[in-house]
Amino acid sequence: MTLYGIGLGPGQPDLVTVRGKRALESADVVYSPGRLSRSVATEHVPEERIGDLDFPMTRDEEKLRAAWKEAAAEIAPTARDGDAAFVTLGDPNVYSTFGHLRRTLAAFHPEVDLEVVPGVSAMSAFATALGVEITAGSSLALREADRGASPTGPDRMILFKVTDAPATHEGLVEAGYDVVYGRRLFMEQGETVVTDDPSEIDERDYYTLAYAEKPETRVEQATDAFLEAADESGVVTDGGEQSIGNLARQERSEAVLCGDEVNHD
Repeated sequence: MTLYGIGLGPGQPDLVTVRGKRALESADVVYSPGRLSRSVATEHVPEERIGDLDFPMTRDEEKLRAAWKEAAAEIAPTARDGDAAFVTLGDPNVYSTFGHLRRTLAAFHPEVDLEVVPGVSAMSAFATALGVEITAGSSLALREADRGASPTGPDRMILFKVTDAPATHEGLVEAGYDVVYGRRLFMEQGETVVTDDPSEIDERDYYTLAYAEKPETRVEQATDAFLEAADESGVVTDGGEQSIGNLARQERSEAVLCGDEVNHD
């Protein structure tokens, strides 16, 4: 049968995908690696179908390997005889514990079939929560910023695990970035905070991310012409006709990049 690795999304139960919900409901046992993922899963399946797994809070690799080997030994029989699920916040393939389980099963229980059900990751949810638009033509890098790290280089970055915001902020500002922080975005567990002031989130919290952008990197968009054509009262009087040729050309190029068919009629 099958083990489903299910991404639960950023934390709110109604952000679980339709496919994820169906897989949860059909699984004989739903294994959860922590309290937060369990609280989301129990909104979709009864408490008695949740299987808890115990993972030590340590960086000791030997202890972690032993814990994952034990977890795989617990899950494998259920997945061989029926359907099991392993849930994780976000997406199973993005900064997730699911990768450890996948590798451990492949090593010790290769007969177990795996299927990944993607979820909404913080990498995409942050844009809505922080009011950030990643436009066509932009580039975006993903970095980890645990324990005060301040990775630099790319013009736009999403930083995960910002556990020492003041220290990270200092390095980013010195490198020329504007920075906004989001804590527990779309999560019902704990207070959601969005701020550009690192002192407001100076306590350690694993579920903190940041968006860092160099101010001069904005990419001009075709529809900017509408706003540029507005008069002092904010009313568009000419619809940006002066830029209509450029607008049409950029729209066509964006459509091609997105894989859409272009009608040349």
